[in-house]
Amino acid sequence: MNEPTLNYVLCPGSAAPSPPVGGGPASTPQHRMAYWEWNATGNPVHPHVVICVHGLSRQGRDFDTLARGLSQHARVVCPDVVGRGQSDCLADPMAYQIPQYAADMLALLTQLHQQGPITTLDWVGTSMGGLIGMGITGQPGLPLPVPVRRLVLNDVGPVIQWLALQRIGQYLGQLARYESVQQAADAMWAISTSFGPHTPEQWLELSRAMVRPLPDEDGGGMTLHYDPAIAVPFKAMTQESAAAGEMALWQLYDHITAQTLLLRGAQSDLLSSETAQAMAQRGPRARVIEFEGVGHAPTLVAADQVAAVTDFLLAGEGGAAG
Repeated sequence: MNEPTLNYVLCPGSAAPSPPVGGGPASTPQHRMAYWEWNATGNPVHPHVVICVHGLSRQGRDFDTLARGLSQHARVVCPDVVGRGQSDCLADPMAYQIPQYAADMLALLTQLHQQGPITTLDWVGTSMGGLIGMGITGQPGLPLPVPVRRLVLNDVGPVIQWLALQRIGQYLGQLARYESVQQAADAMWAISTSFGPHTPEQWLELSRAMVRPLPDEDGGGMTLHYDPAIAVPFKAMTQESAAAGEMALWQLYDHITAQTLLLRGAQSDLLSSETAQAMAQRGPRARVIEFEGVGHAPTLVAADQVAAVTDFLLAGEGGAAG
């Protein structure tokens, strides 16, 4: 079966001295960001690159189902945003914000372009990954190898509902100890039912990369993969600061020139239908697809969700879906 390779890129910003995930020296003003690379095209540096970026407390293996299919047509790269998965943690918790994440993605794109020229660049972003994508695509003049051609925003937009942020804040940063992946999966499902229907097998597969082993001296077992400090800037947010951020996000959105597809869980509490409608009428005038029975956020595992993204990204390409 087609499987990804794990690679790293050095990014600006200090790593934590003793990160609970990842590794790397604390003495340099850099940190390592891990990324999972999928490529079944036969060309290790295929010029069509698709970047897939996950949500707030997730990691790059979330995209396995989507990436496995897309990798027949493109070089698919799924980073673990810093502080998550196999990436380093940051020395300053307040650096866990979109500007740092966007800077890391620019470093990643520079490295990929050096390895083999990128001629076509697409972006798939779930929730936080979509906000990073808006930062990348909505700022003319950024040092991108090529402009982003097609952008998928998965259940996120310039207006983020405050009640959804409060809901997420209730569990973000609360790392428990688990005896098995199944136990961890069960606990995560209890707060993730808004992701919509999944078979037990699908959810267990999504959960495998969500945990890391604990040292024997700490009693063994496992815990969630991310640095709990990612919650620090999130919990420092106020309703007023969130509202002020909306204006900046709309400015970014209105500057996007990439063809844009907006996915929305029909029961999403984070992206309202009113915001989705506004996004269809301004800026890049996103095409909107809603998935019934799903809230925040579609996991891009179900066949109809995968098809929506794949058809959009590969439309017009010989032998591709669309």
